[in-house]
This record gives sequence, structure tokens and C-alpha cells, in this order.
Amino acid sequence: MKTIIKNKNSILKQDNLIILANKNSKLSTIDINQNERRYIKNQQKNNQEIIVLNQYLRKIIIVNPKKIENDNLYIENIRGLGNKVFAELSDIDTVSVENLESDNINSYAFVEGLSLSNYQFNKHKSKAKKSKNLVINIFKNKNSVNIKEIENLNISVKLTKDLVNTPFSHLKAIDLAQEAKKAGKESGFKTTIFNKKKIQSLKMGGLLAVNQGSLDEPTFSILEWKPKNAKNKKPIILVGKGIVYDTGGLSLKPTKGMDIMKVDMAGAGTVVGAMHAIASNKIHKHVIGLIPATDNRPSGNAYAPGDVVTMFNKLTVEVLNTDAEGRMILADALSYANKYNPEIVIDLATLTGAAARAIGHFGIVSMHKNAEKYHDQLKESGNITHERLAEMPFWDDYDNLLKSDVADIKNIGGPIAGAITAGKFLSNFINYPWIHLDIAGPAYVESNYGYRGKGATGIGVRLLYNFVKNL
Repeated sequence: MKTIIKNKNSILKQDNLIILANKNSKLSTIDINQNERRYIKNQQKNNQEIIVLNQYLRKIIIVNPKKIENDNLYIENIRGLGNKVFAELSDIDTVSVENLESDNINSYAFVEGLSLSNYQFNKHKSKAKKSKNLVINIFKNKNSVNIKEIENLNISVKLTKDLVNTPFSHLKAIDLAQEAKKAGKESGFKTTIFNKKKIQSLKMGGLLAVNQGSLDEPTFSILEWKPKNAKNKKPIILVGKGIVYDTGGLSLKPTKGMDIMKVDMAGAGTVVGAMHAIASNKIHKHVIGLIPATDNRPSGNAYAPGDVVTMFNKLTVEVLNTDAEGRMILADALSYANKYNPEIVIDLATLTGAAARAIGHFGIVSMHKNAEKYHDQLKESGNITHERLAEMPFWDDYDNLLKSDVADIKNIGGPIAGAITAGKFLSNFINYPWIHLDIAGPAYVESNYGYRGKGATGIGVRLLYNFVKNL
């Protein structure tokens, strides 16, 4: 299913029509009779945000956003109205959008919400209903939206959602790497894939340890977008956790919930989607994505609680829980990022249940080190895209929870502050400005979440794109 967005110079009488308006809008340009006009005005007085007219040959939908003082929340509500309007288009595949209040109502946000709503993941259903293409014609006005940007962002978010929704049976580490390579060919970024032999030669102990229990080899993928006119001298680096399936290893998870552990590569999927969006829209920034990938399964060779692992940066880690595996592979990737002398590094991971329990699916748990100005800007991007950050304290006191009697550090900090101690663990592997994003809560939802849908949400793609574009 595709969403095709076009500019249009005229509106025909038979066109299915969406009108963005408010109580003061002049409806004289719309082909409606007096009774319909009176009905719309009455509905607007009653503060109805969506008003539907079913005419014989077409449907007309008036979108009347309520006033919200906070600009970002107002725009998010408009995206949400796009989702609600999409539900009215079940029998329609082409619609025209006219904004009668282009100075006040954000066309971009509405079309974004409408287009992102057009998503289904049914590739494994033998009798799936054929997905429809939706054509959105935008009637030109003085504030015309950037159609290509919305389309590319839409494709990128859906790419991430497809990756995260794909079951482990169809997405091993090598498959994830190949999907990243395919996305690079489509959008323009370069992909380099390290196989197990190369990873061994680099002595990425964390990634190799987690992979010991698997029959499938690990990968380490480098995604690079470096336009000739890049405005940054030092690269921006995005690191994504690529655990394509997580049983917990020998620290085995309970059966309940293990079926969705295909989503433990959502950080990696987000990096692929963000790189696709950045490259597709030719953003003038040098950006690198790093994706360590493997599954985490128990076997006779699996790494075990009590093991000591030497990481890529030579630090030794006492493994007390093999289900704290995401931080082990991220640590090697974060150490590897040092070689690029980056401006800022942002990692994304479905890292802890503690983060999900703390704030639910309504935002992203964040923490940072030596990156206050970058975090402030990322937080602003989160408010703009409604992929909001909830910053956790990052006090030095938490470091004591990771002290080990037999190694440099241990891989878990105990029963308290789990999301923070996971971030603290990662901070041992960086020497640059760094932001950690724990997306365990919002990456995958089991009930419908507006234009983000059900299942994989694609959270983080629009956030990173907005941040990189405006940095």
C-alpha cells in the first residue's frame, strides 16, 4: 500500500474533498447547498472537529480543529484529525485537500497524520485484503506543503514499521543487514556489512558473547550518508540495537511476552528508517548509522551468568544477567564510534522494561553525557514531532551500582533505577557528546495508537530526521 501525494491546481465537482476550515471560514467556494452550509455551521458552533457530508457522487469532510494554546499540541491534534479522517475513507482511494485557513491550520501536519495512517502489515496473511493506494491531491495555496518530504518521511516510517513487525523467522541478523543495504540503494546512503570473521578480528567481545548461543552469525552494519555539501565537519552518529530476537539467553524470559521479542531490534529499525529519510530528502549533513545485530538464544555455547567478557574497548564486564544483552552489543558499537571523532552520538534501543514501566508508550526515556545543548535541541524536536523525551537523572551516584568484584563493571545494576543503570553502563564506552534513548515503551504497542497504528509505531524516525535537519 502506498500513499501518493500530489499538488492540484483545480478541484472538480466529483472530487472527494477534505476542507480544512474554522468557524470564520468562507464556504462559498465549496459546491454545497444552503441546507448543507447551515448544517456545517451548526456543527462548527457545537465544536465538532470532523463534519461529514455524504453527497451522491462524493464525500465532503470538513476538518475544524479545536483551539489549543500549546502550538505543538495543536499541531499534534491536527495529525490526529488526519487519522480520524482516514477512517472515513474506507471506500475512497483518491481525495483532494483544500485549506481555507492556511495561515492558521497546518496542512503539513494534517497530511502527515492522514498519510501515516495508511499502513497495514499483512504480508504473512494468506487471505489478506488487498491494500489500497491512497492518492492525496493538495489544492495549491500560498503555503503549499513540501510534498516530497512528506512522502519520503512516510516511506521511511513505514520501512521501520515493516522491519520491526517482521517475525524472527523472516529477519535474522544477516536479513536486517541486507534490508539496510536495500534501503541505502533506494535512498542514497552507503552500506558496509561486517561478517562474523571481521567482527572477530575487531574483537567486539560484547556482540560475540551475545551471539554465542545462536546458530546464525552476527553482523555489524555501517550506514553512511555523506553529501559533498555536508555542513558538519564531524559526523552525527546514530546507533541502533539490533537484537532480532531475544529469549533472554540462559536468563530465560517468561513465555508471556516472548512472542513479541522480534521487536528488540526496533532501535536498529529506527536507524535504518532515519537514514533513509535523511538520504531521501538530501539533508546536507554527514550522518553515520551503526547497527550491531544478532539474536539472543540459549544453547550449550551460550554466554552465561558469571562470565567475564572483554569488550571492544578492552573494558571487562561481569555478566550477571544474559537478558541484559542489548547493552553488551551497543557498548561495542559505541566504542567503535570513537574512531569517527563524532560531533554527537545518539543510540536508540528497546533496552529496559523499567523505561516502559516508568512512562508507558507516551514518550521516550532519555539521558545524556556532555551533550546538554544537543539534548535540548533533540527535546525540542521531540515536542515538534510529538515523539517526546522524558529525561532521567544521570547522577554519579548510580555508577556505584555497577561496580564488580571480579571485573571492571557488571552488566546490571540491581533492582532499582534499571533504565538509568543501563544508560550508566553504556556511558563507560564513550568519550564524545552522547545521548541515550530507551524506546522500550513506544516502539511497539498492542492497541491502536492513533496515526501510529497497532504493533510497530516507527517512533524515532521523525524525531531523528527533524533533529538532524535542523542541527
